[in-house]
Amino acid sequence: MSHRRTLLTALAVSMGGFLFGFDASVISGVIRFIKPEFGLSDLELGWVVSSPAFSAMFAMLVAGALSDALGRKRVLVIVAFLYAISAILSAIAPTTLVLVVARMLGGVAFGAALILAPMYIAEISPAEQRGRLVSVQQLNIVLGFSAAYFSNYYLLQAIGDSGWITEATAWRWMLGIEAIPALIYFGVAFFIPFSPRWLMMKGRVEEAEAVLEWLHGPERASQEAALIKGRLDDSTQERTEYKELLARGMRFVLAVGLLVGVLQQITGVNAIYFYATTIFEQSGVGADASFAQAVWVGIINVLFTILAMALIDRLGRKPLLLIGLLGVMLSMGITSYGFNQATYEWPSEHALTLEGIHPDAVSDVTDRVFESDKVFKKAVLGALGKEQYRIHESAIIEASASMNARLILAGILGFVTSFAFSLGPVMWVMLSELFPNRVRALAISAIGFVNSAVSWFVQFVFPWELTNLGNAITYLIYGLFALVGLIILWRILPETKGKSLEQIENEFVG
Repeated sequence: MSHRRTLLTALAVSMGGFLFGFDASVISGVIRFIKPEFGLSDLELGWVVSSPAFSAMFAMLVAGALSDALGRKRVLVIVAFLYAISAILSAIAPTTLVLVVARMLGGVAFGAALILAPMYIAEISPAEQRGRLVSVQQLNIVLGFSAAYFSNYYLLQAIGDSGWITEATAWRWMLGIEAIPALIYFGVAFFIPFSPRWLMMKGRVEEAEAVLEWLHGPERASQEAALIKGRLDDSTQERTEYKELLARGMRFVLAVGLLVGVLQQITGVNAIYFYATTIFEQSGVGADASFAQAVWVGIINVLFTILAMALIDRLGRKPLLLIGLLGVMLSMGITSYGFNQATYEWPSEHALTLEGIHPDAVSDVTDRVFESDKVFKKAVLGALGKEQYRIHESAIIEASASMNARLILAGILGFVTSFAFSLGPVMWVMLSELFPNRVRALAISAIGFVNSAVSWFVQFVFPWELTNLGNAITYLIYGLFALVGLIILWRILPETKGKSLEQIENEFVG
């Protein structure tokens, strides 16, 4: 019964992860509608997509300190409320500005949730179950990804079949449907207990012991309480500051945390998730197929996250990270090779099928073979102008591209498999373990800020990279980052499997 309560509590808290995953991937289907509707340039599109990550950076900086002051539970209630407001405002946004503001509110929510959920779960979990239970957060994230891909696909198929979903309103339904799970999360958040370690830090010992007993039963509760009390002293009651993270004993674990936090994003994961349908459209399969292929991203994400959860407390954190980074490197290499072998040719008869474009307008690109997507797009953009190119980009790529789309699909799905097996769940598990109780909230906030900053940059520049560097170079860069990370982590990454938070502190911090 006690194990079930701990699991159910972890599932409830990590619903914020589900909403993050949904919010992150739902935008991949929205892009093809809002880009022509609002006339967005590459950088403007990048800003709309990445704006939640931008606001999340600053939310992460304060989330830890705020949760130390108010409690993890109270901040999670606020997070759930912000998710719901963000979804509703996004759905009714009349302008790009309103859409960005609404999405930034969602960014504040998921920035705080990504920090607090793994921290809270680690603080209620026994050592032998902690890796698996903290990984519930990542499982909920990928379930959110998958739900959004399915939702986008079915809403796309519903266009024209019902009077309430049209080409003009489909993207609003895609964004607004997130309000339903957000409101459920808001209700559930009121019923989770306060973190026992936070209660101990606040001197509320009897309440902490009651929570531990409810979670683990009397015998295990007394053991956990003794461990926590053993690491708490009068200094725990004092205010912690970021400068404490630079103390001599903290530098190693801070360096490890920062490295893993940067690697999780610099290898391109949120370019893949946030732009999934765009990526598949670039392989020439068309809009409908690209939405269908994005569904596979969600399914594989869920399956391999579950596998990681099953293995993380058996194999350990380090083996999963190293195997995953190797897979990321190889998968990005395959994707880069697939795009590098592509050619582009726009037959003259296809010009007649594009509304508003006369064949003479594209005479300079007709019946020419381009060996670079970058050169081809530049030539077509020059012939059509920005407005017409934005409207017809997907159709043009579909008709003109000649490449091994299955190889590219294999590369992207291989990346998703490798990430879901490693960097996705393992990063949050390690961050929740490496730092002492006293500075855990601030440490995870600081690393979360850096993680979100890198995520924002990757999302923001991705459309620009595709246009100015080309697909092949873009994915090659991600693969090279994975190679560098693999070499460094192989040499320095510690193993935390099966150790209590207090044992980890003694061993790596002192």
